[in-house]
Amino acid sequence: MKKYLIVGLGNIGDEYAETRHNVGFKALDTLSQKQNFSFEIKKLGSLGNFNIKGRKIICLKPATYMNLSGKALKYWMGKENIPLENVLVITDDINLPFGTIRIKGKGSDGGHNGLKNIQESLNTSQYHRLRVGVGSAFGKGKQVDYVLGSWNEEELKILPERLEKIAESVLSFALAGPKETMNKFNNT
Repeated sequence: MKKYLIVGLGNIGDEYAETRHNVGFKALDTLSQKQNFSFEIKKLGSLGNFNIKGRKIICLKPATYMNLSGKALKYWMGKENIPLENVLVITDDINLPFGTIRIKGKGSDGGHNGLKNIQESLNTSQYHRLRVGVGSAFGKGKQVDYVLGSWNEEELKILPERLEKIAESVLSFALAGPKETMNKFNNT
C-alpha cells in the first residue's frame, strides 16, 4: 500500500488555534471531518490516518512549534518509511492573497520559519508544499502580530469553503498525483 504523509503546520496551544499561522492544522481538521478519522497524540505531534483507494494517508500536526516542524516531519517520514515525493506540507503564506491555494514541488522557504526548518532537516527544498494565502494586511514590523492574529470576520465567512478545497486537493495529491493537482487547484 502506497503511503503519504500530509503535514499541516501550526503551533500547539489554545492561544494559537484560530490564528492565520495555524491554517495547516485547520486544513487537517477539515480533512479528518470529511474522512472520519481522529488525531492521537504521538511522538512529536498528533497523528491521524485513513485509507482511500489502496493508499494510506498519514496526517501530522507537529507538536514541535512552527520553527522546529522539520524534526517531526523527518521522524515520521523515517518511522513510516515514506518517500519524499509522497510528502505534502500545508502552510500559511503572506505572499499570496487570502484564500489562494498554490501547490509547488520545490521552492524557497519564502521567509517562513517552518519551511526553513523543514528544508534544513531534509537537506533539500525539493518537497511538495501547499501554500495557503493569508494575505498581507499588516504594517511595517507587524508581520508576527498578523500571522499570530485571529481571522477577521470577512475571512471567517470564506475560510470554511477554502478549507474544503484544500482537503480536496490533498486527496487529489494522493490519488491523481502532484502535477494534475497543481493544474486543478493552483490559484483556485
